[in-house]
Amino acid sequence: MDILEVEKKWQDIWHNNGAFAAEENSDKKKYYVLEMFPYPSGKIHVGHLRNYAIGDVIARYFRSTGHNVMHPMGWDAFGLPAENAAIKNNTHPGDWTYKNIASMKEQLKTVGLSYDWSRELASCSPDYYKHEQKFFIEAFNKGLAYQKESMVNWDPIDNTVLANEQVVDGRGWRSGAVVEKKNLKQWFLRITDYAEELLQDIDTLKGWPENVRSMQKNWIGKSEGARFHFDVPEIQEKIEVYSTRPEVIFGAKFVALAYNHPLLEKMNITPQMQNFIDKCKKNSTTEAALETLGKDCAFTGINAVHPFNKDIKIPVIIANFVLMDYGTGAVYGCPAHDQRDFELTQMKKDLDLQQVVTNEKKDIDLSKEAFVHEESDIMINSDFMDGLTVADARSVVIDKFEELGIGQREVNYRLRDWGVSRQRYWGCPIPVIHCSSCGVLPVPEKDLPVELPKDVDLTKAGNPLDNHPTWKKVPCPSCDQEAERETDTFDTFFESSWYFARFCNNNSEEMVDKQSCDYWMPVDQYIGGVEHAILHLLYARFFTKVMVDLGYITKHREPFKSLLTQGMVVHATYKDTRGDWVYPDDVINKDGKFYHVKTSEEVFKGKIEKMSKSKLNVIDLEKMLGDYGADALRMFALSDSPAEKDLEWSASGLDGCKKFILKLCNSVEKISTLPATNHNNSKLVSLIHLTIKEVGEDILSYRLNKAIARIRELFNSILNEISSENYDSKSISYGIKIALQMLNPFIPHITEELWQKLGNDVPIYKSDWPKYDNKKLESDSYMMAVQVNGKLRATQQFSVTDSNDVIKEVVKSIPSVEKHIEGGQVKKIIIVPKKIVNIVVVK
Repeated sequence: MDILEVEKKWQDIWHNNGAFAAEENSDKKKYYVLEMFPYPSGKIHVGHLRNYAIGDVIARYFRSTGHNVMHPMGWDAFGLPAENAAIKNNTHPGDWTYKNIASMKEQLKTVGLSYDWSRELASCSPDYYKHEQKFFIEAFNKGLAYQKESMVNWDPIDNTVLANEQVVDGRGWRSGAVVEKKNLKQWFLRITDYAEELLQDIDTLKGWPENVRSMQKNWIGKSEGARFHFDVPEIQEKIEVYSTRPEVIFGAKFVALAYNHPLLEKMNITPQMQNFIDKCKKNSTTEAALETLGKDCAFTGINAVHPFNKDIKIPVIIANFVLMDYGTGAVYGCPAHDQRDFELTQMKKDLDLQQVVTNEKKDIDLSKEAFVHEESDIMINSDFMDGLTVADARSVVIDKFEELGIGQREVNYRLRDWGVSRQRYWGCPIPVIHCSSCGVLPVPEKDLPVELPKDVDLTKAGNPLDNHPTWKKVPCPSCDQEAERETDTFDTFFESSWYFARFCNNNSEEMVDKQSCDYWMPVDQYIGGVEHAILHLLYARFFTKVMVDLGYITKHREPFKSLLTQGMVVHATYKDTRGDWVYPDDVINKDGKFYHVKTSEEVFKGKIEKMSKSKLNVIDLEKMLGDYGADALRMFALSDSPAEKDLEWSASGLDGCKKFILKLCNSVEKISTLPATNHNNSKLVSLIHLTIKEVGEDILSYRLNKAIARIRELFNSILNEISSENYDSKSISYGIKIALQMLNPFIPHITEELWQKLGNDVPIYKSDWPKYDNKKLESDSYMMAVQVNGKLRATQQFSVTDSNDVIKEVVKSIPSVEKHIEGGQVKKIIIVPKKIVNIVVVK
């Protein structure tokens, strides 16, 4: 059987029959499964393969259980890479993008994914982005969109603003250029208006991983404390701070300003201060970078006075860990009770500390680290708060601030408004006109979409739209005098924040179809990388809430009911004697040493890391598809690790999947000609029904590797039955059909072909998921997970009468376990009764 011919045959059948088109106006219960749509780089890679195969299993399973499934695909098609590629290849970003879309679409089809291609969309199409332009105008009219001058991360090579997360070690994530700080007028969306709702609704997202929910909570960062000020008599000003721990005010030893705080303009900037400010401008402002940044400061020579004791002078400093964009751009430091502040005192010996909280049961040594206090600890050296608990003192001191008129209680959020401006060409134009007489005006709805000009020079430095000789010149919609278009384009997160709603009816004349969204939303299963846990997922949640408030959607304020963050695909890295990276395909293993297949030079194995073009630890997916076929690749991508864990790419694992498929083909051929018998094997019947039950449970719990292992064990039991003298032909025939149905979501092409060979007229994709009979689940047997060095390799059924010795012998003979024991020494076998067998192997 020619596997590639079979795959092409069934792909054509599915396409010609519209096999996976979602029904409209269906009485069936809906199920919406969606993987995060890809950037059209031109080639799918194994990360795509695994992500989309996971989604495909879920879509096919729910379709077979009687649901009306929508499983769409589209393209996140705007962004800087297209501009860079256009410059490199002397082409237009649009031409490059659409060519890549066509190429990747064909590649995805060869994987056999059950997409409803009639819903396909591309975010760079004016038919798509005209709707978000109208949405932005409505948000602007409601006060949810605004423009202000802001300090930004500026990439001097890509000539665009970068989000904090796009600054890596002080350099642009794509260009590698040293990022500069720059004041620019930027457009913002008031996501902070929704901070409390975004925070509260996280608790309703029961189908999300706990780590993602925690990351969003931390990013929103709600805190309750006090906003108050310090007087600075020397410049006749006040420094306003916000603190979640105002109770330790008598331990204050400095007031720290951000390097760009407005009060610095009223001070005499010394050369030392200026050098420090220049250094701060180059620092990354990401949370991770600030955590690892060595704490440092510069003294201004000016003092603030203590709010409750004017005789206490507190030095004003500039600190590298204070940001103007967070809080008030100033903090007060209490080194005795804050580790960050403590670390600064170790760097700057001119700063001392004062203990103001104690706990007699704890050993407090302020020479080594700060004493980070708890609510029940007791205040000391704090005047009117002495003897109070920390919790009580906090309330008392805020009352005192309010009584004296120097502060008040306040709830604060770490979340900042979303800056959506980008200074690039290949993005959605922001639909705004600037008139010297009338000010900032939205583009009239009749003039939407504002399309990008085709004739653009991308080689000139600066914003291509700003440099265009005519595009930005338009008449003012109010006074008709000459005005200018906004030349910034939207952050590409804008497009990905609502595409899931557009999929519900991608032909709607409006941004979204309310009726379709009422039926399809929310997405029942969303799948994508954990790297999108904060920005994309938070922005999509925000967008959905605004869409409801603006009347685009009538309900469903949360877009994604359940979220799966799949693991990465990783591969060993190799270097030659010169330290240059080597492709794994060019490496051969001889007696434990590695050599280059072409030069025979010795190469050296490095870390197992995420597949990366820069480290060459990638595989040619198209070649793999040609050598192994889509089903083998899908099976390996799904069977070797749990969906949420990393997958290590392995040629031997892939070979094993290909051999299994060939074995499956040969066995079906044999079974189809097997003479009928009247024997009955109740144990095999029981195993069939137990496998149906557990595989369904595994798929619903994302345990796709376990599901495959269970089906393979059923298949092995069927083969054992065939080879027995008194075989049960009826159970064999029934069992192999059930196995094909359960394997179909994982390896859809070959199972359809074999299903047909067994005489079934209705294809599997139109058949129902098999049902199990509780009465046939054998109570005197159980399934155990079989691990090798802690990694699941099989599941096996045992009888309650089987001894540990029997269990040990059985697990060592399982084919999928044997290959992982081969070449090693079994040191011990650990049995957790009726649950797990773990074989410890040393190689």
